[in-house]
Amino acid sequence: MGAQLRVYKRRIKSVTATKKITKAMEMIAASRIVKAQRHVVASTPYATELTRAVTAVATGSNTKHPLTTEVEAPVRAAILLITSDRGLAGGYSANAIKAAEQLTERLRGEGKEVDTYIVGRKGVSYYGFRERKVTESWTGFTDNPTYADAKNVAGPLIEAVQLDTAEGGVDELHIVFTEFISMLTQTPVQNRLLPLSLEKAAEESGTKGEILPLFDFEPSAEDVLDALLPRYVESRIYNALLQAAASKHAATRRAMKSATDNAGELIKSLSRLANAARQAEITQEISEIVGGANALADATAGSDK
Repeated sequence: MGAQLRVYKRRIKSVTATKKITKAMEMIAASRIVKAQRHVVASTPYATELTRAVTAVATGSNTKHPLTTEVEAPVRAAILLITSDRGLAGGYSANAIKAAEQLTERLRGEGKEVDTYIVGRKGVSYYGFRERKVTESWTGFTDNPTYADAKNVAGPLIEAVQLDTAEGGVDELHIVFTEFISMLTQTPVQNRLLPLSLEKAAEESGTKGEILPLFDFEPSAEDVLDALLPRYVESRIYNALLQAAASKHAATRRAMKSATDNAGELIKSLSRLANAARQAEITQEISEIVGGANALADATAGSDK
């Protein structure tokens, strides 16, 4: 019994140490969520106004541009998948990867070739393990992305959009990331960045049903769209990176809280088993003492006769 009690005590000590770690990680993730939320809120007005400007240029001119013009028969599309660099976040990265896989299957079903771009080590590891081609990848900044990171990611994508498909370019640009809705809800979403849907852009910028003023574009509407294209893609990718970071921290907090609660329940269970083992050990010792006393009494009585 003594050996069994020592095993229980060692397990309780180990689980208690793990509980302290998961509790600390839960608190760290909770503090990072607030910061990430502030960044998301701060980036929204710029993205909204930029979308409004693109909508104004597109509706005020007949210029054909990769930013706003649908290709009649698209043959190639690019997907930017945003995952995490680290784990301990439940199904956060797995859900984003699943959404990207579904989008890839749909695009291929439409007869399009798909180029995959990945942010985050989890996505890179998933595709690398399955020996799937990745056009380009970026890692190391998913927990706290900056606008410079977004520009670095957007560069190759903008270049691919501007190239002809015969030269390795793409007709469409899609992005898959996890949208932060609340502390309890984070949902993987699939958005098409390019070509821009004017109706959807009007909804996002709040100009749907609104009569836009007439503009004169200098030097030309095409030059204005050329200037807005990288800004639009960068702002959208930056907002997606921030949303994904907030979602990842929320998922980590939820996973660590669950781990902490499970550790607490396991400690209670082990404590009950340890108490039962200790009680059994005490009962056995008492039984041995009583048995020894009875044997001694019987021996003494026998010698008196």
